Amino acid sequence: MSDVQPLAQTILPTSYGVFHMAVFAGDNVALWCGDVKAHTPLLRLHSECLTGDVFGSLKCDCGEQLDAALQRIQTSGCGVLLYLRQEGRGIGLVNKIKAYALQETGLDTVDANRALGLPDDMRDYTLALGMLEWLGVTKVHLLTNNPTKISALSSSGVHVVSRESIEMSANTVNHDYLQTKKIRMGHLLKD
Repeated sequence: MSDVQPLAQTILPTSYGVFHMAVFAGDNVALWCGDVKAHTPLLRLHSECLTGDVFGSLKCDCGEQLDAALQRIQTSGCGVLLYLRQEGRGIGLVNKIKAYALQETGLDTVDANRALGLPDDMRDYTLALGMLEWLGVTKVHLLTNNPTKISALSSSGVHVVSRESIEMSANTVNHDYLQTKKIRMGHLLKD
């Protein structure tokens, strides 16, 4: 049994539907619907993005992905969204905004992180794996474009039965960002 345990739980009615909610250390959250132990749930590992998730930033596709994931999980009738407090691919909000400023000078998201002396992606999925274990989830249909998430789950014993794309349409502001994710970070995106 996992030593990862929730600190608080509730039922959360939302505009997408009703979810069970559990809050774990560091304010990381699991939202789920349906019997996720008995069925293979649709899973979204969503890293926090204050600018996109809360303020509707057009620089990324995060807020749109969050909305789409919550809708698809409810429609599926059995799914989990893990909201992971890993702002800016794990670099934190201050560094993310510094990276945004560097992007305004012409650097892409990868080179901006590197200019700050930071890795391309600092996210860690250890807690997410513990959260899934607590939920009793051992196999999933993964809602992602990021092959790193597939590897993180698969190498830790969670069977990824299938990957479902969660691709958003580019806008005039985030087109280059999405291309960088595809070309430099290996995200599974169409042109």
